[in-house]
Amino acid sequence: MNDTAIVLTLAAAVAAAVPIALAALGELLSEKSGVLNLGVEGMMLIGAVMAFQVGDASGSLWLALLVGSVAGAVFSSIHAFLSVTLRANQIVSGLALVIFGTGLSTFIGKSIEGKPLATDFTPIRWGPLGDIPLLGPLLFDQDPMVYATIAIAILIAFYLNRTKAGLSVRAVGESPGTADTMGIAVAATRYAHVMAGGFLAGMAGAYLVLGQVPSWSQDGTTAGIGWIALALVVFASWRPLRVLLGAFLFGFARRANFWLQGEEWAPNIPAEFLSMLPYLLTIAVLVVWGSRDLRRRVGAPMALGVPYVRDER
Repeated sequence: MNDTAIVLTLAAAVAAAVPIALAALGELLSEKSGVLNLGVEGMMLIGAVMAFQVGDASGSLWLALLVGSVAGAVFSSIHAFLSVTLRANQIVSGLALVIFGTGLSTFIGKSIEGKPLATDFTPIRWGPLGDIPLLGPLLFDQDPMVYATIAIAILIAFYLNRTKAGLSVRAVGESPGTADTMGIAVAATRYAHVMAGGFLAGMAGAYLVLGQVPSWSQDGTTAGIGWIALALVVFASWRPLRVLLGAFLFGFARRANFWLQGEEWAPNIPAEFLSMLPYLLTIAVLVVWGSRDLRRRVGAPMALGVPYVRDER
């Protein structure tokens, strides 16, 4: 593999990491409050189809991104209501959200199936910095959402680890009964962070159709990124900055199949197998990190997935 191909693949991996990182950061916020939300894929689809509709009608990428993000937040409120207010099984509720989101996005997007979007995000030019070997294309020739995603991860890390509100969120995720005794509104905290997670998941879906593949296709828009994001939260040990590194790894796995198919030693390897690389990596993460005891050791909230009933304190 030549140097140019390496640089192009790494640069593409940075952009491919953005929707994975945004979706995973959103899921991390939800899980830190103690709510497991498996509906990431459904929220991403809703965000994507709404963003495309608005972008196609208005021509404004930023308005489309905002609408897609808000749509994800509104859609996630269904899961918040079921899991927090009704105390439904969070796994079942999340899976139902995926099914509902898939069907609803297909219905909404029927009229725009396969239609291209006229505009997309363009890279920010940093002048001479973009000419630096390797680092230039990687860090100084990316679109605004790459830098926004990095900023969001830093802000979430600061929020969770350096603010009183972040401490309250972690308390709710670890021991909601104790948090309630200390005067923290458990239900409100969980509602807010499930919806914040939905906002970021909707943003991830919106970015896919606005900045990476400027067209809507229900079958291939998200391509399982929501499920990869769920695994990434575990892989990153529920730490926001590690999510960025993990997202780049998964992004590289998504893009690696393209240059691998061009290598001289790869023609005999089926292209379908190479396309499986990110999903094989996801399965490996779940197998290695999936046990309950290991999840506790690496930072999973103790009350994750457990409904809170005030009378059972």
